[in-house]
Amino acid sequence: MQKGTIPMVTQVAPNLYRIPVPLPGNPLKNLNAYLIRGPRNLLVDTGFRQEACRQALAAGLAELEVSMADTDIFLTHLHSDHAGLAPEFLAPTSRIFVSATDRAGLPGPACTGRWEDFDDLFLANGFPLPQLKELEQSNPARSLSPAPCGRYEAVADGDRFSYGGYTFQAILTPGHTPGHMVLWEEAHGILLLGDHVLFDITPNITVWPSYANPLGGYLDSLALVRRLPVRLPLPAHRTVQTGLRERIDEITAHHSRRCGEVLTVLSATPGLTAYDLTARMTWDIRCRGWEDFPVPQKWFAVGEAMAHLEYLMARGQVARSWDGRFWRHRVT
Repeated sequence: MQKGTIPMVTQVAPNLYRIPVPLPGNPLKNLNAYLIRGPRNLLVDTGFRQEACRQALAAGLAELEVSMADTDIFLTHLHSDHAGLAPEFLAPTSRIFVSATDRAGLPGPACTGRWEDFDDLFLANGFPLPQLKELEQSNPARSLSPAPCGRYEAVADGDRFSYGGYTFQAILTPGHTPGHMVLWEEAHGILLLGDHVLFDITPNITVWPSYANPLGGYLDSLALVRRLPVRLPLPAHRTVQTGLRERIDEITAHHSRRCGEVLTVLSATPGLTAYDLTARMTWDIRCRGWEDFPVPQKWFAVGEAMAHLEYLMARGQVARSWDGRFWRHRVT
């Protein structure tokens, strides 16, 4: 392992540890994996299926003197930066948990999702085919995804997990993915957030071929979590902070502003595809302009714009029409 990449495991509560896993070359910068230690351990999230993540997670577990033979895995959601290493870290005695909905999107016998469905959706919204072909290798969601695994156990909303003297309740919080889950420990006020709420950046809310209005679902999930009396919120990326309700209010206001921006752009230029709309929106990325965006970042940005369009269509504020090749949008 290179100098500077050795994880510094941090105890955040009794028997609960944060293992930072670097995500090289990714704007997210790091994953916070969490280890709940006891007679049997629970590892929450893992990292991309790449060597830097693999070494960091293994080093963190070794620092805690944890054997995977005594450890189960809980995945907050299916994204590769969370699920990528899970199959290869499993021991024969390990169990691996994920929501029933997201299990259907993970490589394995239960998988019903197809990248081709995403490609068709993005093509219909103006994303250029050559760039989609490039993403087959450059999008980490594809290239660093977990190996096929048939051992995922489906988790339902409300299921409970007892490890390390805690009892966590899985709460379904769809939005970031269709089956995203958080783990809530009511007795101690601890909430393992996954990517539902992040303090330094706004979680990406994108479209899904089989999940309608993800932004509407996400805002409902934020309202649900906001009601919890959380004392220790633990996000899956960047820094751990307090003030969860205030952060939820900031994220809610952010999406309201983004919806306003979509309406402003469409009012000025009716008939845009989602791709062309995205090029006219403002983005917090260090590039001179849209043409300089890395293609993976274009993909995430267009997906986010499409999610806002779906939300506005569900509210009756935007309509779309098919021109024989693309969906085109206008303000109603």
